[in-house]
Amino acid sequence: MALYSAAAAVLEGLERGEGGIKSLVYSSRFPLYALVTETLRYSPVLEKLLAGAALLQAEKKLQPQLAKVLVYDLLFGKGLKCGGRWKVLARRHRARLEAELARLKVQQKVSRNEDLLAPAQAASPGASQVPRYVRVNTLKTCVDDVIDFFKRQGYSYLGKATSVEELRALSGKKFLLDLHLPELLVFPPQTDLHDNLLYTSGHIILQDKASCLPAFLLAPTAGSHVIDACAAPGNKTSHLAAILKNKGQIFAFDVDTKRLATMNTMLMRAGVTGFQLAQQDFLTVDPGDPRYSKVTYILLDPSCSGSGMVTRGPREEAAPSAERLQALAGFQRKVLSHALSFPALRRLVYSTCSLHREENEDVVHAVLQEHGSAFRLVNTFPSWPCRGLATFLGAESCLRASPADTLTHGFFVAVLERCGEEAAAPSSLPVAAEENPQHGETREPGAAPKKRKRKKKRVKE
Repeated sequence: MALYSAAAAVLEGLERGEGGIKSLVYSSRFPLYALVTETLRYSPVLEKLLAGAALLQAEKKLQPQLAKVLVYDLLFGKGLKCGGRWKVLARRHRARLEAELARLKVQQKVSRNEDLLAPAQAASPGASQVPRYVRVNTLKTCVDDVIDFFKRQGYSYLGKATSVEELRALSGKKFLLDLHLPELLVFPPQTDLHDNLLYTSGHIILQDKASCLPAFLLAPTAGSHVIDACAAPGNKTSHLAAILKNKGQIFAFDVDTKRLATMNTMLMRAGVTGFQLAQQDFLTVDPGDPRYSKVTYILLDPSCSGSGMVTRGPREEAAPSAERLQALAGFQRKVLSHALSFPALRRLVYSTCSLHREENEDVVHAVLQEHGSAFRLVNTFPSWPCRGLATFLGAESCLRASPADTLTHGFFVAVLERCGEEAAAPSSLPVAAEENPQHGETREPGAAPKKRKRKKKRVKE
């Protein structure tokens, strides 16, 4: 019952304007995102069903948002997972609710539940074509074992994808290994794995492909000291730890206490060690502090407009105003410049989930000019199809992503390295990863293949 009460609390928080879906969900200890967004999507339909069945009039103690969550899972979801009086209550009214749903379908001349949704309640543009990406958490398992697990659950594994079109054609209970990232599995867009054992145990991370790029391209070597400057909710932090093989130190900063608490729980579940969380604005962190004297890598994913985010639920925000964009860009320039001032820094990744050049190419260009010849853009991942907008010389070294071109969220990534020093990681690493026939392994071009290590313990169903 606690799951539904928590989901109802998120809906009430949204109604009161206490935050967005993600921030409210992150503050909960339950994996609620799918349940909340789908309840929101069906909200107008649920209101009609509740009114037609007179449920709130019959059950005076039942709060409206809790009623919506219960009825959504009863009629449209996977069935009620709770026990106790609320389950008894829902079952008591099930026949009336189902009759009301049937009447509504006849009235609107539709046969599917999805057809009851008006265009305004449909998923945002691009959501229907973006696959469900699953990052294998190599701190707890390996790609081969996860593939075997899903095959035992009735999924068909089609091997490694060779093109984006193969990802686009996925349907049913089929999945592929991604063509670019060696530890990323790809499922059809409608796949919901929030209740899957591998997800709840931290063996897999549900993370969009574009969001996997920053840590992958930063490529810190095992034993390194790394800063994740704007860390919550922590998916990129756990990815960094996996790349480091839990050897080294990660300093993660965020200003929100609740988000950090949720992040700590998630990192522990993912088996991450060697990290320090700090409730602190990264701009107030002293680059000269001895604690950070060995920091050679920084991942910087600052607050942005979020204009590239594709959600399977309703859109949360309107397009940002010109004033809002300028304010964000000003902050982003300031925080990027601050990050480059850490004395031992060798490699930095700057990323946003924004489509606007003001937050992307313009920020990188301005800060590079400010720092003169101290840092350079790395032309990384040359096989990635979408490059930076040609707003300055070298902008094509940056990466962009979009639902239409890469079947991901809209994203921007730039990799910067200190000039005059040996590269912290080979810029051709992603290419080597693409060419490597072994799951989850990368090696520099020309290097001998590594021997396969003994598999980690399997996850039993």
